[in-house]
Amino acid sequence: MNRKSQQGVSLVGTLVVGSALAGVVLLGLKLVPVVNEYFSIKRSIVAVAQDANPSGASVAELRNAFSKRAQVDGITSISAADLDITKDNGRIVISANYSAKVPVVANVSLLIDFEASSAAH
Repeated sequence: MNRKSQQGVSLVGTLVVGSALAGVVLLGLKLVPVVNEYFSIKRSIVAVAQDANPSGASVAELRNAFSKRAQVDGITSISAADLDITKDNGRIVISANYSAKVPVVANVSLLIDFEASSAAH
């Protein structure tokens, strides 16, 4: 009698791999809103900097323009007061640095530092 040896993944192996994949998927789902808000902030900062008149725009006008965009986009992580507004070679450069804390499980959290700037555009 010629028997072939069995091949495949056992039930325990399937459960371990499945739970690891479920953990990665859940972590990803918790990070999506934070990363989405970062891209909204970046988009708003770039739009405000591009729409502004470099010679006549005041800091208050730029902060007000960002506040309006932030209200429409639902940005809550930063406010207009958190923006760093400078001029570089006749261009307005707006940047913001902030951290987001994402709770994972119980008392375990991820702390993500974001840096958005209009200088790259």
